[in-house]
Amino acid sequence: MSAAGRGDADGTAVLVGFARAARAAGVPAETQRTQAMLAAADALGPADPAALYWAGRLTLCAEPDDLPRYDAAFASYFGGTPAGRSGRPRAGRPRRPSVGFGADDAPTGTEPTGTLTVRVGASAAETLRHRDVAALTDTERAEVRRLIALLAPATAPRPSRRYRPAPLGELDPAGTVREMLRAGGEPLRLARRTHRVRSRRLVLLIDVSGSMAPYADALLRFAHAAVRRRPTRTEVFTVGTRLTRITRALRARDPEVALAQAGRAIPDWRGGTRLGETLRAFLDRWGQRGTARQAVVVLASDGWERGDPALLGEQLARLSRLAYRVVWVNPHAGRAGYQPLTGGMVAALPHLDAFVAGHSLAALTELVGVIGDG
Repeated sequence: MSAAGRGDADGTAVLVGFARAARAAGVPAETQRTQAMLAAADALGPADPAALYWAGRLTLCAEPDDLPRYDAAFASYFGGTPAGRSGRPRAGRPRRPSVGFGADDAPTGTEPTGTLTVRVGASAAETLRHRDVAALTDTERAEVRRLIALLAPATAPRPSRRYRPAPLGELDPAGTVREMLRAGGEPLRLARRTHRVRSRRLVLLIDVSGSMAPYADALLRFAHAAVRRRPTRTEVFTVGTRLTRITRALRARDPEVALAQAGRAIPDWRGGTRLGETLRAFLDRWGQRGTARQAVVVLASDGWERGDPALLGEQLARLSRLAYRVVWVNPHAGRAGYQPLTGGMVAALPHLDAFVAGHSLAALTELVGVIGDG
């Protein structure tokens, strides 16, 4: 492949990665819209940040509510304020071939085309996305925290048993009779109805034991983003030596305030791990009473169970019968050569619908997609 061809391929990968980040932030960047963005960026010139900003904004966003999320995702992914935001691109406006997005920008005039400028500017963000959160510097950790706050974990909508009036759909006998009564007995119109749509409940169970301490902060911030996204359809608990519900604490808008409130509510922070007992407490008190029924349940833990692994397997079997999906997030799964050989993981695997890593921003972004599946 020629150098120009490699540059185009890298630029396309960067833009696809940006579309993925925008989708995780709540922008409806489906495949068709992503292809439209790539075509628009190619036509306008990927070297111009303003043109790239508008190419994505005009193709990825579907409604006015998407614009703030798009702006935040653009600024975070490319590491700067969107250029040209104040006005639409004008026909014939000269392009700026060497305007950079980040700290790695090449000197002005050194790039014959703009593709490499975008690739270099976004490379630092892409590298940071795949770094293990337990090995970040203070500066990198602050940036990752800011990017986690942009994620929008939410379950997919599903048809409800309840109906609503609709212009198209199945015949509504009761609605048709009501229409006839209002018209004095004359059958003027056949009423139609369709099922209401509502999202499944998302339940997050986060292990805050000592072995999970390097990842607990990132996972709690992920939980805060989920609560902010769907406050009434998300429940968050911590598990360790006891079960603690922290949903109300995480409803604060500011992540720092929310985590401080949650930290004060958790009595077993950095303690031991008794997943089987705490999961049984969750099922007895919350799960079987409705919280876990047909919900997407995410359990974040490394599986280093201090209690009886057989009890953990028994409780996970109960949970899998109640929940719509059970997802296990293990930060150690992101390491090369990892094998789920601990007693807790061996007992848990037969009852899981998905097993993913949660050690990096990219892994958490992938988790957003797993939660939204189905």
